[in-house]
Amino acid sequence: MTTTLPKATTAPAGPAPTTPKRHRSATPRRSTPLTIAMLAALAYFLLPLFWLLVASTKNTQDLFNSFGLWFTRAPQLLANIRQTFTQDDGVFVDWLLNTAMYAVVSALGAALLAAAAGYGFAKFRFRGDRAAFNLVLGAIMVPATALAIPTYLLFAEVGLVNTPWAIILPSLVNPFGLYLMRVYAADAVRDSLLEAARIDGAGEARIFFRIALRLLAPGLVTVLLFTLVATWNNYFLPLIMLNDPNLYPITVGLSSWAAQAQNGGAGASSDMLPLVVTGSLISIVPLVIAFLMLQRYWQSGLATGSVKQ
Repeated sequence: MTTTLPKATTAPAGPAPTTPKRHRSATPRRSTPLTIAMLAALAYFLLPLFWLLVASTKNTQDLFNSFGLWFTRAPQLLANIRQTFTQDDGVFVDWLLNTAMYAVVSALGAALLAAAAGYGFAKFRFRGDRAAFNLVLGAIMVPATALAIPTYLLFAEVGLVNTPWAIILPSLVNPFGLYLMRVYAADAVRDSLLEAARIDGAGEARIFFRIALRLLAPGLVTVLLFTLVATWNNYFLPLIMLNDPNLYPITVGLSSWAAQAQNGGAGASSDMLPLVVTGSLISIVPLVIAFLMLQRYWQSGLATGSVKQ
């Protein structure tokens, strides 16, 4: 007796399973002209700083007889720094402290005033608000040097010439900072958040200092740094406002040293030109430190408003 085995059935042929395709990561495209342009911009900004560093290591003779973009065989940076701080009984230290005081007080005051005014223009409506804001926009177009002489005449009438207030008070007014904070506050501070705080019984001053000011931190730091750099590098206003060398900022003080070195004035010597260069190098160090310390606030505000919640 024979037995027959059942035939194996085969499944109908169907489409072969497909494996998901892997998305290739797009490789960044390189642009030779753009790379050249960026390298040229980098050299444009860094080359003067490199020259300043190199020149600060030289004496007067090496400044004129050696290659300007490289060090000499016997660099004397420490000696130049020591002589800069001890020249004229250490008046450079007074200039450095004066500049720091003018810049820090002016930057903090200007940033706070710009934040308050920008927040007010962005979140409140009052009679004449458009006209007042247009006046601020027009003030941005007026150069600061055009206002120096009228400011001097005004301060002379109230007896503030040759005082620190003659430098601080004009620096507190920053029309561009006000415009920047107005634009930033319009998006960074939500109206619903303000209404919720008012319903909870918070006053307008408390809302601004406890809520709005924290949301405006990136813009506030931007205005602070702009004002800090502008006041630190301000030359024309202190030149016409101050007569006492002990009140000079670094810009006017180093300019007086340079004038003595060129004209052979009282107290001038052949070694004063390296002191001017070394003092210029020292003067930019606090600004670099300030940017490195405060740049994280800029980074934290880059994505503000980019995510819809």
